[in-house]
Amino acid sequence: MKIYLLIIPVIIGIIVGFSLTFFSEPQTDSKILTASNLIDNGSPILGNSNAEITILEWGDYQCTFCYKFHQNTLDVINEEFIKTGKVKLVFKDFPLNGPDSFLAAEASYCAEDQGKYWQYHDELYKNWGGERTGWITRESLDKFASTVNLDLIEFNTCLDDKKYQDKVNIIHEFGKELGIDATPSFLVFNDQKIIKIRGNQPLEVFLKTFDEL
Repeated sequence: MKIYLLIIPVIIGIIVGFSLTFFSEPQTDSKILTASNLIDNGSPILGNSNAEITILEWGDYQCTFCYKFHQNTLDVINEEFIKTGKVKLVFKDFPLNGPDSFLAAEASYCAEDQGKYWQYHDELYKNWGGERTGWITRESLDKFASTVNLDLIEFNTCLDDKKYQDKVNIIHEFGKELGIDATPSFLVFNDQKIIKIRGNQPLEVFLKTFDEL
């Protein structure tokens, strides 16, 4: 996987929102790159909602490099920046690895219905079993739900009804519209600029990005 850091020039909004645009991707409509559009319809915010810097992660629960990011780099970012109120994190699904990834994404939002999105999200990555290996099944999703103490009847009804199928598809399409083409990918931004990070970059890249912002 090619990994690079792309600093993106910014168009600053005047009142509530701000507008951001990809200099190298002029086909992207800057009107969609507002703070609300980037944050809304994703996961619950992890951290202080008023934190000046936002990390928007695009991920896939089967993705190898997403797993590595969550097992290593994110732990440090969480302890030193998210828990201290400097940075907040939002996760949006970009399921590249087929139907199982879509199903896991739907399951995470079914867990959110019971107030346990992040617990379930973390449980998925704790039990990561590779890409396209079949480890994501209804049985395994139920097991993870039991581990985080979800009501299984409510959880399975949510999955059976495909309650969040449209939501996951919409998020995925939005990512493609922004030019996301690999996982993990990150849009790190404040009210003045956005920086795109592609791939499981070392911690130092994120620290440099925070300093830049």
